[in-house]
Amino acid sequence: MNKIALGLMLASLTLPAWAAKLPVVASFTVVADLTRQIGGDRVDVSTLVGPDGDAHVFQPSPADVKRVAGAKVFVVNGLGMEGWMTRLTKASSFKGVLVEAGKGVKTIKASAEEGEGHGHDTMDPHAWHDPQRVQVYIRNIADGLIKADPAGKAEYDKRAADFSARVKQLDDWAAQRFAAVPSARRKMLTTHDAFGYLGNRYGIRLLAIQGVSTEAEASAKGVAQLVRQVRKEQVDAVFMENMSDKRLLEQLSKEAGVKVGGKLYADALSPAKGPAATWQDMFRYNVDTILKSVK
Repeated sequence: MNKIALGLMLASLTLPAWAAKLPVVASFTVVADLTRQIGGDRVDVSTLVGPDGDAHVFQPSPADVKRVAGAKVFVVNGLGMEGWMTRLTKASSFKGVLVEAGKGVKTIKASAEEGEGHGHDTMDPHAWHDPQRVQVYIRNIADGLIKADPAGKAEYDKRAADFSARVKQLDDWAAQRFAAVPSARRKMLTTHDAFGYLGNRYGIRLLAIQGVSTEAEASAKGVAQLVRQVRKEQVDAVFMENMSDKRLLEQLSKEAGVKVGGKLYADALSPAKGPAATWQDMFRYNVDTILKSVK
């Protein structure tokens, strides 16, 4: 055996136990990013619904079933977001740690203003748009990783605490910026009801064409109702979302006589080179985009 081969063999024998990274599957990009930031080098995270994807309408493939079957941790949002999650865990005979990142957050109901038949009395699952609720996500994910990998507890706890502090700073930054806008101007219209928690946290009045799920179609009557309401309340801008069909928004913008204020990231992050590749990037980008239109 030559010296190089011998050196490689000896190095492999001295690798720490965690060198084989913990295999984690996340349902969609937002919870995947939170998990990567908490797990660091100890985890290998793959995502079922990729950048700009729509987790509401996702249909798992046989390859997805196999991926979940091989995972030690499966991280989902919960709160009714992934209607396909139970079927997938059963089909894969998943035996690892299931983490519902949103478990225990104080939920809100979808707005009753988004049009007839959409979201009434429906729990809103999009809690990651409120930094204060993200603190619950951080703890749930850290606890799940610790359960699957107890040897990494100190590292997971430290990374979670550091991440929590960064989220708190972003919350303070956003609160200060929104507070500078008169409450009467804090109004926005989006393609589906995904920003209720953001509005709840910073005092923004929200209207939406669809309900909390993009599986719901906005009725002609509902759109007409929104046009009247937008005109009455003098909403300045409407926003499209990165996973939505922009045609309905453009129709509403034209009929109501308001501008399209830009694209927001709702249920998915952007690709790595986009403006919302991490949770922090998404949050900052959305806040900046909204403020440009309501000021």
